[in-house]
Amino acid sequence: MRAHYAFPLALVMFILVSAGTAAGQAGPRVIIPSKERGASLSITAARGDDASPGPITSKQMTLYEDGIEHPIQSVSPDPSPARIVLLVDNSRSLRFDVEKMAATLREFAYEIYEGDQLMIVGFDEKAEILTEWTDDAKKIEASLKTLRKQGEPFLFDALRAVVDQALTPIAATTQKRVIIVVSDGLDRGSKTKFAEILGDLQRQDITLYAYQIPDRTGGALRRDQPKPAQVVEQLTGGTGGRVLSAIEPRESARAVCDELRNNRYTLSYSPTHISYTDARRLLIVPDQGVAVRHKLMQQPPR
Repeated sequence: MRAHYAFPLALVMFILVSAGTAAGQAGPRVIIPSKERGASLSITAARGDDASPGPITSKQMTLYEDGIEHPIQSVSPDPSPARIVLLVDNSRSLRFDVEKMAATLREFAYEIYEGDQLMIVGFDEKAEILTEWTDDAKKIEASLKTLRKQGEPFLFDALRAVVDQALTPIAATTQKRVIIVVSDGLDRGSKTKFAEILGDLQRQDITLYAYQIPDRTGGALRRDQPKPAQVVEQLTGGTGGRVLSAIEPRESARAVCDELRNNRYTLSYSPTHISYTDARRLLIVPDQGVAVRHKLMQQPPR
């Protein structure tokens, strides 16, 4: 929760650049009165340690889409239960042994709140469900015994499988959908492209957190995709999540579960235009003393 936007010059530059980009984009822009259509997104918001208590309100932030300010209708706390997929890299060359991985994941079984549920999915060349949706700590611990190290990491295909098969089916009933990835960000062989899966996560308002595991490539350049560390940074930053410490797994698990239950809000606003062909940049500028994280793009519907 360190995404403060408190620098006027940076804000001005963002607005100027975004406005210029929007003006030069191809494709139709459909103007829809705000009373007839609204938009919403999940955000994480928290006050500083020395700030006054109480929920954060719409008066404490400003929203820009493609550099244009849009009126915020409401900012409402979302204490609803979360559905959390723990997506684990099972590939043979990952620099993280099975025992440490199991210990990292085990902490979530004891930190989730009442009503939260976990699914554990392991992946190498294919994604495999190790535990169906559950809050049973014993079932979760038992499933961790099946972790292994083999094959190559098809990370983007695994993310696509989780989105399509685990999280899309519950979209109508569960707003708080989260993926926590244990990986160094390396993908070696997926048919799914990085930009495609990032766009899908943003389109569905799915938040991604990640444990940053040491990069097995040593920061080598990757053809047609970001380096592994950049993959982790862009997936987390682009969806409103963050990178977690694998050194302190209990504290990381507790921080995520506390954040999902106590610091999640639903923000509703009235865009003055909707593009059905272009993604729109999002920027939320909070008041001083308030930190906000959110996805960085509103993607057009498929």
